[in-house]
Amino acid sequence: MSECKRAWVARAVEGDADALSALLQEAGPIVRRRLRIASTWQATLDLADVMQVTYMEAFLRVGQLNERTHEAFLAWLTKIAENNLRDAVRELERARRPDPRRRVHRRNPEETTITLLEALGCTTATASRHAADREARQMIEAAIARLPDTYQKVVHLCDLEDQPVQKVAEALGKSPGAVYMLRARAHDRLREILGSESRFFSGSA
Repeated sequence: MSECKRAWVARAVEGDADALSALLQEAGPIVRRRLRIASTWQATLDLADVMQVTYMEAFLRVGQLNERTHEAFLAWLTKIAENNLRDAVRELERARRPDPRRRVHRRNPEETTITLLEALGCTTATASRHAADREARQMIEAAIARLPDTYQKVVHLCDLEDQPVQKVAEALGKSPGAVYMLRARAHDRLREILGSESRFFSGSA
C-alpha cells in the first residue's frame, strides 16, 4: 500500500488530478483530525471551511511538492490546513477590534486599489504613486483574472468593492472565516503572479 501511495504522490505532482483526488480522500480526514478550532470561533468557522480551502490549495500547489512520499504529502497538506486556520483566526480576532481610524463610508476605486497594492507588498509611497497608473491597474486586473473563480470573487468583493466580510460571506454562501481564508490565499497567489511580472511589487507582504 505504501508503494501505491508513493505512486499516487508522484502522479499528483505531475498533474494527475485523479491521483490527487485519491490522496485527498485518504489524507484529508487525517489532517482534519489534527485541527482544533477554539470554541470562540466555532460559530464563524468550522473544519469543513478549513478543509475546503486546503483542498483548493492542494490542487493549485501540488506541483511544488519536492519530496514525493506519502509522509511528505501528509505533512505538506497539514501545513496548508494549519496556515488556513491560523489566518482565519487572526483575521477574525482583528475584526473584533477594528481600527477606529477606518472610515465607515464607501471608498472610491482608487482608494481600494491602493489598499490592495499595499496588502500585496507595496509601500504606501509606491502604491500612491502608481495607483492611478493605467499599466499598474491593468496588470492587477489581469492577475486577478488568472485566479480561480472563488478567489476572484473574494478579491473583487472584499478588496475592490470594499464590502464587509459578513456581506461577502452571505453572497458566497460561506462563513466569515472561510472568506478570510480565501482572501489570504488569493493574496498569496497575486503576490506570486505580480512579484515575478511587475516592477511595482516587492514580492513580500
